[in-house]
Amino acid sequence: MSPESSFLLEKARKYCSYQERCMFDIKTKLQEWKATEKTLGQIIHQLEKEDYINEERYAIAFALGKMRNNKWGKNKIFYALVQKGVPELYIQMGLNEIDDEEYQGILRQLLAHKKIDDDNEYRRNNKLVKYAVQKGYQASLAWKIIRGEL
Repeated sequence: MSPESSFLLEKARKYCSYQERCMFDIKTKLQEWKATEKTLGQIIHQLEKEDYINEERYAIAFALGKMRNNKWGKNKIFYALVQKGVPELYIQMGLNEIDDEEYQGILRQLLAHKKIDDDNEYRRNNKLVKYAVQKGYQASLAWKIIRGEL
């Protein structure tokens, strides 16, 4: 491995050590650092071998982090992971790690704190459901929570 490759590998290790990264993140960062295609492949292979990159671990961390910190729903998390090129199997594993009780609790809290000024209860509830869908939650789940079924 050339000195430049070794330098980029060490830089990539530090980048991966800071927080979970997926293949897409690493490729993007290496391209920003002007790594050649050959070097990029070697570095990614080495990082996978050393377990710095693990798509399954990334999907789980991403799903739980976005749900807890950003209050995202499963749909939004799914599409964000698809954009990053994470295999669907790992995406499903990440989404399966989400606890249903916690998920519903976050949605309930989100809907309770959303202020909508509308005297018509039906329109207000529709706006709440649209807000929940925008955040990535399922409309049917939002309706159940609004109606008090959950």
